[in-house]
Amino acid sequence: MYGTPKAPSAPPARFAVPGRIAVSEQVAAAWQTATLTEVRRETPYASTFRLAVPGWAGHLPGQHLMLRLTADDGYVAQRHYSIASAPDGSGHIELTLDRVPDGEVSGWFHTVARPGDAIEVRGPLSGFFAWPGDRPALLLGAGSGIVPLMSMVRHHRARGLSVPLRMLVSARSPEELIYAEELGAETTAVFTRSAPAGVPVGRMSAAHVAPLLAEQPRGGWEAYVCGSNGFAEHASRLLVAAGQPVDRIRIERFG
Repeated sequence: MYGTPKAPSAPPARFAVPGRIAVSEQVAAAWQTATLTEVRRETPYASTFRLAVPGWAGHLPGQHLMLRLTADDGYVAQRHYSIASAPDGSGHIELTLDRVPDGEVSGWFHTVARPGDAIEVRGPLSGFFAWPGDRPALLLGAGSGIVPLMSMVRHHRARGLSVPLRMLVSARSPEELIYAEELGAETTAVFTRSAPAGVPVGRMSAAHVAPLLAEQPRGGWEAYVCGSNGFAEHASRLLVAAGQPVDRIRIERFG
């Protein structure tokens, strides 16, 4: 059983935009105590965990954090997780976690964690994958790779941004499509194993990507790709083949 951590609060973060986002090293190094306040089931295999973080310095869509659990015997487990929620100044953040077979941390969250539990977090981390909302964004994700991309979609909606944003997301089936009820006209879903009637089954392909690159918005797209190593390589090749500049593709990999 993991115990209750103690950690100091962190000073405000400072971001430099546009371009690469500068992450405050002081903020990124400080562990803070978060409290689990809510658990929401998203799919049979994924749930969203809402955390209250009184000392949270704020984040940008696309950033992630480090999470640390400490067992009663002193054993420590740490994992990186993308932030699913849009920045809103509420002092809360959300993480959406797949239950990974034999996963120490994800397994604890899915089987043991309850509202009121304390967890240590450190961040926000990574300026490379952050999207401040100042340029057209083309988002490609697969499975739980949709998580940081959904933070961008939520930010776009919450701020009423006029900058173009489109998302292509791949899932095994409609039942495994995370945030399915929240997705809107900005999103095209691709299903690799089973699909609704009339929707073809198959991998994300040039037929999905090329039309978005054929009629680009002013200034072109900034592409964000998130998923497994295999998906990241596949999606990146599709983007380059369709004319996306390599230096305007940002990739977040897992697995």
